[in-house]
This record gives sequence, structure tokens and C-alpha cells, in this order.
Amino acid sequence: MARHILDHLCIATMVPGPGRELINGAIGIEDGRIVFVGETPADWKNVERRDLGGRVATPALIDCHTHLVFGGNRAREFEMRLEGATYEEIAQAGGGIVSTVTQTRARTEDELIAEALPRLDALIAEGVATVEIKSGYGLTIDDELKMLRAARKLGTLRPVQVTTSYLAAHATPAEYKGRADAYIDDVVLPGLDAAHAEGLVDAVDGFCEGIAFSTTQIARVFYHARALGIPVKLHAEQLSNLGGARLAASYGALSADHLEYLDADGVAAMAAAGTVAVLLPGAYYFLRETQAPPVKLLREAGVPMALATDANPGSSPLTSPLLTMNMACTLFRMTPHEALAGFTINAARALGLAGETGSIEPGKRADIAIWDIADPAELSYRIGFNPLHQLVRGSAK
Repeated sequence: MARHILDHLCIATMVPGPGRELINGAIGIEDGRIVFVGETPADWKNVERRDLGGRVATPALIDCHTHLVFGGNRAREFEMRLEGATYEEIAQAGGGIVSTVTQTRARTEDELIAEALPRLDALIAEGVATVEIKSGYGLTIDDELKMLRAARKLGTLRPVQVTTSYLAAHATPAEYKGRADAYIDDVVLPGLDAAHAEGLVDAVDGFCEGIAFSTTQIARVFYHARALGIPVKLHAEQLSNLGGARLAASYGALSADHLEYLDADGVAAMAAAGTVAVLLPGAYYFLRETQAPPVKLLREAGVPMALATDANPGSSPLTSPLLTMNMACTLFRMTPHEALAGFTINAARALGLAGETGSIEPGKRADIAIWDIADPAELSYRIGFNPLHQLVRGSAK
């Protein structure tokens, strides 16, 4: 039985309750699982013990919304936006998601993996032990499967848990322009069947927006996902309010993401369904948006708020969870505690993994980040500074 103790820590457990969230003491680990937190039991006295010198321990971070697998970049579009073009104008001119589709289709699976690895390494270097990766830049059955296989392979090449989301309903490709329903019939639904049969899908996602898909079209995809027993999530209310969050909640979605234009009815629907709000300040910042998500309404309604980098080539070329936490505090007025919860326990909820990771408590996987800081708030306070001392990675049951 492999036992060891991480001792002399200030432990931000992320377990709610008086006296439970911040504990001074030790973490006992056996076979990659947490056995105790705080006082060391008598029968653990003669066990390997590591003195961490009073450092802060948090759950390892979870990036619950990324598009890490893609080909090329869109630096020129960044210039276009600086020159005055909007995200919608770039998309309508053949840029945006569709331009990344062209580059992604041209890559082999191995080439996509090679391009994604530095992005994944950047996340791991800042304490990430679990990352969600979406498809959505292939937009053919074969290319969507290629992306999902690449994402799965990344999880074997690095000490990180990768979960995958099938996002073929991300954009309508050029060959289906003006025929979004036919694209859903010909590619999205049969592609989902193929990906599910190959064991490549942990969740199904979509982009519900005027430049993407309507609620009626997304509902067809979600209905199919439910028939296959696959949980759903949704890019919703990023650029306008089409009621995507309410739709997602009606399907018991794990999360609704972005949410800048979310209204009170959408908040209420999410609260009733237990749907997590995944906020993405990187995209808000990079696109120079002016309407922030309704954090106060979400907070008052008790909707869990997760955070993620949204790492992608067009609207959030961001691979720093720590900078994302700072942005959430400065741009969205979240508290440092909320920001940390957003990358730990609430991110785990957004992936359906809260029973396995996201907090430091007995029975969970020993995914633990140890930081050279005196207070957890420092993780949100600093800009461009990484105080990670060590990332401990536990084991699956």
C-alpha cells in the first residue's frame, strides 16, 4: 500500500462549511487517493512524510472549457479587429471559425497533437490536472473524429485527465452555407453516432448564436445526445440572448458557457436545473466586449460559477488559468475565493466530475497543487507570475 503524507500545509480544501475551507495540517495519500486532511491519524505515524514548509495547497486546477486541438492561428484576424472589424463581420467574411476549419482539416492527427502539446504543457505548468478539449474545427465526420482522437491521445502523453466534448455544431462549413439543417442531418448527428461508438465523447456541446445555430437546431442535437445517454453543455448568450441557457437547462445541461447576455429567466432556469455557469473572461477581454455576464444574479441565485481559459485560436488565445482568475476578478468582479472555486470544485461540477476531483477531501483523487504563496488570494492577485511549487497527480479508482 503506497502511503505518504504531505505535511505542514495551509490547505484550501474548497469544501464548503465553517472550519472546513482552510485547514492547517497534513494530507494523507494512499494509492493516489486522499485518505485524511488535517490531523494525522495515529496509525499513520511511521509513514513517509514531506514537510512543505507552510505552503498553500489547493485542489489541482481544472480547465473545463478549451479548444486546444486546432491547426494554425488567426493572428491576422486579431489585427483586423484592432482595425475595427467585429467578430461577426470577420465570421461573415469567411474568417473566424471557418478559417481554422481549413487549417485543421489540412493537419494529420499527429500534426494536431504536436501543435496542441505546447498549449497543454502551458496549462499543466500552472497547476492544471484535468482539461476538457472540444472538437468543432473539423466539421466533417472524419475530421471531427480526428480531433477527438488527438484529444484522447494528449491524455496519454501527459499526466493529465482529458475529457472530450463533441462540438460539430460549432459552425456551418462553407460547403453547407445556408443549409444548416442539412449539415446537422448529414454530419452532426451521424458523426455523433460514430464518435460515441468509438468511445470518443464525454459530452456534447453546441454554439447557439446568430452566427451559428438556433435553439431549434441545437435542440435536435441535444435530443440525439440524450438518446445516447451523453450529457450536454452549450455556448450560450455570448453575443446576444437567444435563450440558449434556458434550452440547455431544460436538458439538464452540465453547463452553459460565456453568458454575457444571460437574463434573469435564464439564470432562474440554470439554478433550477443545477446547470453550472462557465465564465470565460479571456474571450470577453480579447474581443473587447462591454457587457459582462450577470455575476451578481448568478451569485444571488446560487448558480455555481466555473472559470476556464477557453483556449482557442480566434477569440481567446489564452493558456494561463492564473491570468484568467485575475481577469475574472478585475473584469467580472468575482472574489478571489470565487475565482479559485471556478477553477476547482465548480469546474469539476461543469464536467460531471465533482465526485472525483475539485476539492481536497477523503475519497477523492489526490490531484493537488502546492503553491509558494501565503494566502490563496495571491493566485488571483498576481499578473504574469506563476508560484506553482509542485503538482501532485493522483490515480483513478
